[in-house]
Amino acid sequence: MALLDWIAPESGLRVEGQGVVLRPPRAADYPAWRELRAVSKAFLQPWEPTWPADDLTRAAFRRRLAAYARDRELGAAYSFFVLRASDEALTGGITLSNVRRGVAQMGTIGYWCGRPFARRGLTLSAVRAITDFSFRTLGLHRLEAACIPENDASRKLLIRAGFAEEGHAKAYLKINGVWRDHVLFGLVSPLKGPEGPDEGVSV
Repeated sequence: MALLDWIAPESGLRVEGQGVVLRPPRAADYPAWRELRAVSKAFLQPWEPTWPADDLTRAAFRRRLAAYARDRELGAAYSFFVLRASDEALTGGITLSNVRRGVAQMGTIGYWCGRPFARRGLTLSAVRAITDFSFRTLGLHRLEAACIPENDASRKLLIRAGFAEEGHAKAYLKINGVWRDHVLFGLVSPLKGPEGPDEGVSV
């Protein structure tokens, strides 16, 4: 585990928001992550892909870390754990994925929150923080997000974070073993217009 912590290039990557801190997952986070995911499984499962049988094992967590590191190195995705700023308790996770450069300059936001920390404003703060990171640090022009129509909490959160509802996608993602329709949301950076730079700031 120490080796994974040593080789991971994320040590200086830290994003602060209102009441939360975002940082890449570390091998030492495994016990807290496993406990939070285990206690939140029934709460999260209706909104997530089916969990593999070994999802909560240490080996699966190591595979996650390796995938996160590869994506970050390629600039394709940035995965963070959401920590409560007051005590750095793990509350959930948030990811900027599908990062596209060139003429697109955009990415997709996804997130989860553990059941004990739901509806406390922490995920909203995390979305706002990663939005600022995406626009100011990475120089992206547009962000997208999606949720199942029945997920009222997520829909309200995205609207409060500044996203606009843009459409409805049929059978968009396979959630809990079923291809589900999703509501699509988008947010354009207020920092630059359509003539902005072709490349963002590298991290």
